[in-house]
Amino acid sequence: MTQLTYANEPDLAAEEFIDVLKRSTLAQRRPIEQPDIIQGMLSEADVIITARTQDGQLVGISRALSDFHFCTYLSDLAVDEAFQKQGIGKVLIQKTHEAAGLKTTLILLAAPKAKSYYPHIGMTPHDSCWITKPTG
Repeated sequence: MTQLTYANEPDLAAEEFIDVLKRSTLAQRRPIEQPDIIQGMLSEADVIITARTQDGQLVGISRALSDFHFCTYLSDLAVDEAFQKQGIGKVLIQKTHEAAGLKTTLILLAAPKAKSYYPHIGMTPHDSCWITKPTG
């Protein structure tokens, strides 16, 4: 297993975020061709937890929005495909929840390819989620 450093990085650069999104499966569902939107996603996030190798390579990220009292929405969880199946995602989720406050309910929407992952790490499914797609 690779030695990693986990940190809260509120000033993560959009280029690094886009790069790890591309190396994970999440780029397919994020506006990586619009760096201004990606930058806004980072700037307005409440918690950004990263996983880096000893040489500084970003291999995982968790990005969340939180009120730090009741709920935390984990919007992005991405791990470089070359580093998956090492427990990195589980640690990123744990550290995100700790940073936002363990008294909050952690909420996420699973990417289609990750649906079976979350029960495997002990998360509970919820059968009622409703969304309104962007109109602009």
